Amino acid sequence: MKKSRRVLVVGGGGREHALAWKLARDGAEVLVAPGNAGTAAVAENVAVAADDIPALIEVARSRDVDLTVVGPEIPLVAGIVDAFTAAGLRIFGPTAKAAQLEGSKLFCKQILHRGDVPTAMFREFRSAATARRYLEEREDMPVVVKADGLAGGKGVFVCHDRATALDAVATLADDPQFSAAAQGILVEERLDGIEVSVMAITDGRTIVTLPPLQDHKAAYDGDTGPNTGGMGAYCPALFVDDAMLAEIEARILVPTVHAMRRAKVPFLGILYGGLMLTSQGPKVLEFNARFGDPECQALLVRLESSLLDLLDAATDRRLDTVEPPVWKDGASVAVVMASEGYPGAVAKGRPIRGLEAAAAHEGVEVFHAATRAGETGVVTDGGRVLAVTAIAESLAKAKLRAYTGVREIRWPGGWCRKDIADKGLHRERELLAAEAVAPAEPVAPAEPVAPGGEAP
Repeated sequence: MKKSRRVLVVGGGGREHALAWKLARDGAEVLVAPGNAGTAAVAENVAVAADDIPALIEVARSRDVDLTVVGPEIPLVAGIVDAFTAAGLRIFGPTAKAAQLEGSKLFCKQILHRGDVPTAMFREFRSAATARRYLEEREDMPVVVKADGLAGGKGVFVCHDRATALDAVATLADDPQFSAAAQGILVEERLDGIEVSVMAITDGRTIVTLPPLQDHKAAYDGDTGPNTGGMGAYCPALFVDDAMLAEIEARILVPTVHAMRRAKVPFLGILYGGLMLTSQGPKVLEFNARFGDPECQALLVRLESSLLDLLDAATDRRLDTVEPPVWKDGASVAVVMASEGYPGAVAKGRPIRGLEAAAAHEGVEVFHAATRAGETGVVTDGGRVLAVTAIAESLAKAKLRAYTGVREIRWPGGWCRKDIADKGLHRERELLAAEAVAPAEPVAPAEPVAPGGEAP
């Protein structure tokens, strides 16, 4: 009998639950450090923090781990891949220098310039005072203000005018959560168009491009409210057809990988492109160095073939030898359920009801993010608590299934956006109308309550 592979997944969020869930389905014996209440159901949780690199190395050694897969960006930027490699351990992800593609927006811009990759024009500032002076002296027009470093997905401010841009700079300068990230500030031109996400697995030479997604960063319906780590996603993004995906691969993904090699910083891992589809073609908003969250959840429920085989091949730099991944037909939708107050401070320890009932619905998986085991069951442990994810033969049915799952779950103060995937459904209707085909089936509206109330 073939021996089961042992895989260590580093992290404790919804992305890591999805990774553990898929790798377990691929036949691996999975450990998750530190994990959450959801990962405990599909893997073995190990009480080691995701940024405690020496302790993680000890876990990998003592437990004979064959491959370590890193979920979050912080340990990647901190050099976990370098440390594991030096210890003779196999690990999937970019080195600390390569992870600067996400860890430093200025580094990212420099790589994009080297590769002639289309992106927004920008100016860099090393103090809030110089950024303010620049904004006050230039024409009053929309811009995007970004913290140079990592800010948990919250360090980007889309500003409609000078006043909101100055407010963004003040926030970066004064809010303690941005103290490290905002040591550099970028002011970019604001790109107009449709925002999509395209991820690829790469070993530094070969890339495997994954289906396009669209995530929802703003907190509230209609893309209003503050930026968050992500309130939902759907796959595939219907704004990207095969021709557009080929263009993105040829003009953005491949040149970026080549530019990293030429800079002597080869990139191995997940290359995540946050893109804007503009009237001049696709342009890069940002790159991440790992799977997105909740994009990972929406993506992996559609992956029919082995994720483990892909990660193994990339780690061994033989990605060109594996068969292309096989994807389930249809579409998927992931709806994030959050705690009252998110993306600000939230209360923890609220008991969650209805998890089993939600997961019992056809095509629904409930991926845990900020949860832990309480005395009487699963309780909340942070801001983004769950990603209720569904797959179906159409986007409309996937959305209906996801929100059907959402309606089963409740805790005091739980909430979610109720318009996840609506842009995709609108695009679907446009495409069908253009082809003179009957419109997509109607969908019964979901009824999650407005932010601050109790989830339905």
